[in-house]
Amino acid sequence: MFWPPHKRATFLRIGAAALTAIAVFVTSAASAHGGVSAVDDSGRTIRLPRPAQRIVSLSPGITELLFSAGAGAHIVGTAADSDYPPAARRIPRIADSAGIDLERVAALHPDLIIAWGSGYSPARLDALRSLDIPIYIVEPGTLPDIAADVQRMGTLAGSPGTASAAAARFGSRLQDLRRRYAGRKPLRAFVQIWSNPLMTLSGRHIISEMLRVCGARNVFARLPGIAPTVDAEAVLAADPDVIIAAEPGDRTGADDGALDFWKRFPRLRATAHDGLVFLDADELDRGSLRALDATQALCARLARIRDAAQATGAPIRR
Repeated sequence: MFWPPHKRATFLRIGAAALTAIAVFVTSAASAHGGVSAVDDSGRTIRLPRPAQRIVSLSPGITELLFSAGAGAHIVGTAADSDYPPAARRIPRIADSAGIDLERVAALHPDLIIAWGSGYSPARLDALRSLDIPIYIVEPGTLPDIAADVQRMGTLAGSPGTASAAAARFGSRLQDLRRRYAGRKPLRAFVQIWSNPLMTLSGRHIISEMLRVCGARNVFARLPGIAPTVDAEAVLAADPDVIIAAEPGDRTGADDGALDFWKRFPRLRATAHDGLVFLDADELDRGSLRALDATQALCARLARIRDAAQATGAPIRR
């Protein structure tokens, strides 16, 4: 998940054995007294005396995960831009990219808060902890981590069956995508998340794994941080085969002008071979189960770019 500076929330290979491994890692269980527990993405164990009935979700992606886990009906407050599934639009907003309304959170009397670890500053998270309400931190670093979070949320909300089924479907679909695009000649990709200043995503972001599933690699994967700033000269020097931008709610792939700057350089590989790609940011980087919708769309687009380059005899750099 990533919340870029212009204040919009954007934001397995799992077979049966891998799902079993996730279940072990989750280390969640119901006690004889009805208590439940789960280990969150920060490594902390969250213990509740009973499954959560009133949950505060602090990002649109978390809200999606909760619905996928069968816990959507338990969400009593959520973050701005939580619009999927449609039922999420009716939930009161108590947070946005600028901060969290602690008074409103407390007034909702939640028995569980689920927060996106890098979505808020440490100071804001500390203020949230001062409410003395159990907090589960979400920070999936890989696609399998998304499925694991769904399972854990299902455990904490008392809907483990629904959550496990959703995680299994996710895992099976990811395995199919990995198989379909394995062995393809790799494309070199630049991901543009903001144009002024020019910002990208490093290898720490889950989008880099999506690229790998599709047979591509992030040219700036080794940069420090999660959303580093780069300059146009660095992009031109990298000469990527594809440049990817995303806008929230854009399921059409339409050119909205975000990549017009690169059209000034007709000798840039991405420009020369129709490698300017637009995807739906809501699917691409919210860290929800819809990440595979974005991955599938990305893989299909990259496959067409790869095929077109090979048809013209253009070499693909490794």
